[in-house]
Amino acid sequence: MYSEYSLLFIPSTTVLNLELLFFFLLFLAVFAFWLTPGGLAWSFSKSRVSIPGPSGLPVLGLVLTFTGSLTHRLLAKLSNGLKAESLMAFSVGFTRFIISSNPETAKEILNSSAFADRPVKESAYELLFHRAMGFAPYGEYWRNLRRISATHLFSPKRIACFGDFRSEIGRKMVTEIASLMETDGHVKVKRVLHFGSLNNVMKTVFGKSYDFNGEDGRELEYLVSEGYELLGIFNWSDHFPLLGWLDLQGVRRRCKELVARVNIFVGKIIQQHRLNRVKNAGSVADEGFHDFVDVLLDLEKENKLSDSDMIAVLWEMIFRGTDTVAILLEWILARMVLHPDIQAKVQSEIDTVVGTDRAVCDSDLPNLQYLLAIVKETLRVHPPGPLLSWARLAIHDTSVGHHFIPAGTTAMVNMWAITHDEKIWSQPEEFMPERFLEEDVAIMGSDLRLAPFGSGRRVCPGKAMGLATVHLWLAQLLQEFKWVPSDNSVDLSECLKLSLEMKQPLICKAVSRVH
Repeated sequence: MYSEYSLLFIPSTTVLNLELLFFFLLFLAVFAFWLTPGGLAWSFSKSRVSIPGPSGLPVLGLVLTFTGSLTHRLLAKLSNGLKAESLMAFSVGFTRFIISSNPETAKEILNSSAFADRPVKESAYELLFHRAMGFAPYGEYWRNLRRISATHLFSPKRIACFGDFRSEIGRKMVTEIASLMETDGHVKVKRVLHFGSLNNVMKTVFGKSYDFNGEDGRELEYLVSEGYELLGIFNWSDHFPLLGWLDLQGVRRRCKELVARVNIFVGKIIQQHRLNRVKNAGSVADEGFHDFVDVLLDLEKENKLSDSDMIAVLWEMIFRGTDTVAILLEWILARMVLHPDIQAKVQSEIDTVVGTDRAVCDSDLPNLQYLLAIVKETLRVHPPGPLLSWARLAIHDTSVGHHFIPAGTTAMVNMWAITHDEKIWSQPEEFMPERFLEEDVAIMGSDLRLAPFGSGRRVCPGKAMGLATVHLWLAQLLQEFKWVPSDNSVDLSECLKLSLEMKQPLICKAVSRVH
């Protein structure tokens, strides 16, 4: 006869079997979610079956693709393999992504009001860039910043206003390069361009230049380099929210330390500008020169920007404008070393248009068509932001083509894939500036075959000023020097950080062109 207790008895083997069954079913569920096109983050989306995409690793998705230095190439390879150039879905942890390698689809994404926001990663938020134009949420505050940028900071008049200073910085770089050739017999190009570009931005933004051997110069260089590293690093917390509170990589801690130093550094400059205005009865000491701090102080009451907002806006200007110019010029000069025939042709153009008895200036640039074509071709082959740097975020449920895209999806454009697509560009792997003499391709965002500065509402506001700087400095450097190989070979290997850089910095010789 069984007791009431014996009726509750379950053999241990049965318990074991039930546990195995439970874990097996759990494994099948996770495996099924993982196999969803696009990976785990797309598993609960209505759109999960219609957009092709790789599953990636269980839970992790394409994390390993984003922790490497060739993300743009790997994503292009995946898109091609899946025949998903128009639109591909994938996951990075719990973040849902779409990416396009097609000009028409890219234009649809970038020009859509549904994708007017940016995903604010932890480093950008902690560095207060959500109060600057690049990462500010779409809305009235962002529209105000965009109006200030277009009307006051990057207007054609203001770009022209800084022309003399751009030219002066270019001449200083020429002098430094000549000195390095005398002492070292070669030039570490990136270093010269970096400090020249940084001082150019400092003069534009803060109204002063810096000696990078002095205390302020060293502090500025640290602030910029640390900020670049923090913005460019792959932060696991952005894609795995549960890891956020741990701060495993120390990103949050480093950001807070950096912001404290930035607030002191930039705050002093703003305060000094205010004191100068008091001394000059409310006006700027040099009425012919207004830096960006002056502009924001002029608009302070009208636009209700706090000091914290001004610091964020000014600091972002530095990040946007410093290394992009230096990196692009380094790629161009590397190409000049590797293609002496192209270099000779553009130098002949400079000699013909400018002559040999005066320095090149801004007014010469529209007539240097081959030089402008070289810049375009370099932007095509080596786009500084191959994934258009900062992605877009779907504000609400929307669609791309016939695909449903849920709110909160991060959208990217693989500009590198577009500019290396043989269906779009003839011989895309060849460096041929002549292609832009045969066809005038707009690069400011209207033609998505080549839109290195983005397109739509979030297009780079400083694109015209950046190009003006690159064009003038390149003309100055090519007018003064013939760029030839040194003992170090030119390596075109890429490394994607915040921008697409040369993995091995360019070291070459700059031989004076004696006219």
